[in-house]
Amino acid sequence: MYRVRNRRYLWILSAGTAMASLCMTFLTFVSATAAAQAQVPAGRAAYSAPRTSDGKPDLQGIWKANNTASGDLLDHGGSFGILPGPGIVEGGEIPYQDWALAKKKENFANRENADPLNRCFLAGLPRTMYLPSPFQILQTPQAVIIVSEYVDTWRWIPTYNVPRYPGVEAWNGDSRGHWEGDTLVVESSGFNDSTWFDHAGDFHSEALKLTERFTRTAPDAITYEATIEDPKVFTKPWKIKMPLYLQKGMTRIMENECYMYADEAGKGVHDTPPGASAVK
Repeated sequence: MYRVRNRRYLWILSAGTAMASLCMTFLTFVSATAAAQAQVPAGRAAYSAPRTSDGKPDLQGIWKANNTASGDLLDHGGSFGILPGPGIVEGGEIPYQDWALAKKKENFANRENADPLNRCFLAGLPRTMYLPSPFQILQTPQAVIIVSEYVDTWRWIPTYNVPRYPGVEAWNGDSRGHWEGDTLVVESSGFNDSTWFDHAGDFHSEALKLTERFTRTAPDAITYEATIEDPKVFTKPWKIKMPLYLQKGMTRIMENECYMYADEAGKGVHDTPPGASAVK
């Protein structure tokens, strides 16, 4: 009886020793991995973007967001007119003032009729950047031009000193760009209050100020960030961030006109019957 107990004790002791050895091996592996990572020179794995003739990072190409942020900027499940998907808002919350949060909820309830995009208006900013439609970036030493497939939307962003136009209230605002290292920074103001950020009813006023940052971080990706300021609607600035992906199989963008009525799709102005009006 004594010998059986002794064997059981030895088995327990042996198993404990093996477990301790395994833990030490795991900890040694983790420590070695961390040390090896710490020895990698800073910037060694950093991507170096191709350059234009003036030495700036080349952002040219046809790009598209691969998300459902045009439906809802925040984490969301599926609902009528909105596909499910993760959010792109830093911190996962939009800092609305109390009255504005109530307005946002009202917009959501009426989204099918109230969303400006459903009425074929321009998508505005930054929504144009994450529509389910590609856009093309063109670049010169004096300007960056962004042309969206959706209703021929285009943006001219001068990167030299151009005075702002006073009193502008435009769908896409009044933009000016400059380079901070390898990042294109675009500052826009002069918006109207007629666009939404998404189909869920997130909105802004004419006091919107937008700061966008474009950084090419891989051969097929641009990291896009946008800081949104609007003291009439929000309690503080907030940020969105997402990748934009190069559409390698596309050689040009197409035309994606918007028609409020399906029976007018594909018709030109001259195809409209007498007495009727074409709605685009």
